[in-house]
Amino acid sequence: MDKSPLITHISWGRMEIEGLASGKDFKLYPGGGRAWDWSEHGTRHEPGIQPADVQELLDHGCTVIVLSRGMELRLQTMPETLKILEDHRIQVHIEETTAAVELYNNLAQAQLVGGLFHSTC
Repeated sequence: MDKSPLITHISWGRMEIEGLASGKDFKLYPGGGRAWDWSEHGTRHEPGIQPADVQELLDHGCTVIVLSRGMELRLQTMPETLKILEDHRIQVHIEETTAAVELYNNLAQAQLVGGLFHSTC
């Protein structure tokens, strides 16, 4: 089983991930991850995380997903996104970013966890 990379640093606008270049927002999954470019699927704080944003995590075999809300809880999640995860029987956690990072790192020890992380508002 490929492990999900650990997040080694989180601060406003900056994240460091095992094996990846530092950046602002990330998609992480078993075996790796990449920068999360919101313009790819038209993601904005509202209506929030798009169904296409989580599809990549599903494609990488995640069985549990952590979605961050940002440091100021401004990032929403679309109901359609949650429906897709429910339809795939994926356990989902939605947390403020620093709490999401802590939860994700704990889950990464033993589960196929994926996550979407927003390091600012």
